[in-house]
Amino acid sequence: MPIAPVSGRPQLRGFIAAFVKTWSATEWEIVNLVSAGSVVIAERMDRTRVGDKTVDLPCCGVFELQDGKIRIWRAYFDMATYVKAQAG
Repeated sequence: MPIAPVSGRPQLRGFIAAFVKTWSATEWEIVNLVSAGSVVIAERMDRTRVGDKTVDLPCCGVFELQDGKIRIWRAYFDMATYVKAQAG
């Protein structure tokens, strides 16, 4: 994971809001989706507009569910790819 873990609903809301505040549009293309028991793995391509830049970011999300809700969410992506696409 490219970023330190965030724990707790209020902290997660704030983190996501700060991360996406410059996005004007986004699409999530699911490449592969698998599950086993309470674990779901989603390989995807996040296609985002940040200002006048297009950012295509390969990602993998791992979700652990409990009582129909996400209990743990881990996102794996290369932060350098994200930063370089915004700068280029």
